[in-house]
Amino acid sequence: MVGQKYLSDNYEQNVQYIRDYLDVEKSFDLVHLDLEYAKRKMSLFLVDGFVKDDILHYLMRFLAELEEEDLAGDTLQLLLKRYIPYVEIDVEQDLEKAADLVLAGPTALVVEGIDRIILIDARTYPVRSPAEPDLEKVVRGSRDGYVETIVFNTALTRRKVRDRSLRMEYMSIGRRSKTDICVCYLDDIADQKKVKQLKDSLEQIDTDGLPMAEKTIEEFLSGKAWNPYPTIRYTERPDTAASHLYEGHILIIIDGSPSVMITPATFWHHMQHAEEYRQKPFVGVYLRFVRFIAIFASIFLLPLYYLLSTELELLPEALHFIGPKEVGLIPLVFQFLIAEVGVDVLRMAAIHTPSALTTALGLVSAILIGQIAVEVGLFSNEVILYLAAVVLGTFATPSYELSLANRIIRMILLILTAIFGVKGFMISATVYLLYLIQLKTFYIGYFWPFIPFDFKAMLNVLIRQPLPTANSRPSFLNPQDPDR
Repeated sequence: MVGQKYLSDNYEQNVQYIRDYLDVEKSFDLVHLDLEYAKRKMSLFLVDGFVKDDILHYLMRFLAELEEEDLAGDTLQLLLKRYIPYVEIDVEQDLEKAADLVLAGPTALVVEGIDRIILIDARTYPVRSPAEPDLEKVVRGSRDGYVETIVFNTALTRRKVRDRSLRMEYMSIGRRSKTDICVCYLDDIADQKKVKQLKDSLEQIDTDGLPMAEKTIEEFLSGKAWNPYPTIRYTERPDTAASHLYEGHILIIIDGSPSVMITPATFWHHMQHAEEYRQKPFVGVYLRFVRFIAIFASIFLLPLYYLLSTELELLPEALHFIGPKEVGLIPLVFQFLIAEVGVDVLRMAAIHTPSALTTALGLVSAILIGQIAVEVGLFSNEVILYLAAVVLGTFATPSYELSLANRIIRMILLILTAIFGVKGFMISATVYLLYLIQLKTFYIGYFWPFIPFDFKAMLNVLIRQPLPTANSRPSFLNPQDPDR
């Protein structure tokens, strides 16, 4: 087959091919050990820093005690079943594939007289300990979170889902990076057509590498590059990932990223949070309604306030206090736009500021910039008030990607309202809703179950149902077992 290079009968030729393929001499961390055990030539190829030294030293000492007669007979089977006492061990006949696997971490053992390369997966990675994700904190609940190592993440998922039908299918993406990814789903729940469709889409990704991990994959899978709204949900919580697996979703776990991709995900999935399910159902309903109000206010509050403050005839006389008492030196719409950009600058500054100085940064922004800007007449007090309310709604959005998209839409609505007045607000808001309605997430309506309308499913979206009565999986996933 094209792209395959099988082992030859010449041991030196095989070893030299791997050395040349990996350019061992040009990289200090690529290690080639030329050994001889039981009067047989052997070679170990490994990446320094990816191998557990104590395990490799133990195996080398075990091999050093072998005599020539110990390997008489079927040498490969003797090594695999008796003389290499390790759990994760495999064989490979393709020289290039074996060399590529060495770059991923396993150690390759080439033995004279054997037509297979033995792969010893004694790799280890630098990794931080699992900790609660900053973006998905809860008052009560588990404090573990995904990390940057794929094996740790699959183990955290299996700890939550101890089901024999849980599938972890390995894939490699990137012509040069060879990034490990895992497609995870419950075999007897997930729609097999969707699983196949997703794997086919992943296999068609043709790129050098995945420098941004899950974000690079999303740009290939989403289809619409300039769509600001996320069609894939991310989570760093194993319990959130597990709950979606039980519903019939498919997860994508990428090595090097602590964010697990949940597919497919509608608009309403990005508005869910684990805190709603960590409290009693009644409290969860309240928290969900508060969150919905905050999110929709973050989109429509500013353009609606601007419209009502400039078109006072739309309001009864008793509500004329809504408009600003003092407009300020700058037109109202520019005050909002400058303040919006200022909030984004503050957010960027907070990201790049050391943790010990973030409090000081907030004080400087709130007092020296905000208060002084009001006192000198650049901004009105009402602008600061309503912008603060909108920013709170933005921060109350569970999905960071959704909050950024809503921020862009809010500014567009504000500009069009300022230019065209009532017509601008009504038409832009209608076009915005129509845009969301026509969006697809893996060929599924982004606004489901609102459009197409499903009363029972929409009720589950609006009201956090008690778990004993929530006995059906989302129908848009087409689960094999619709009842829990």
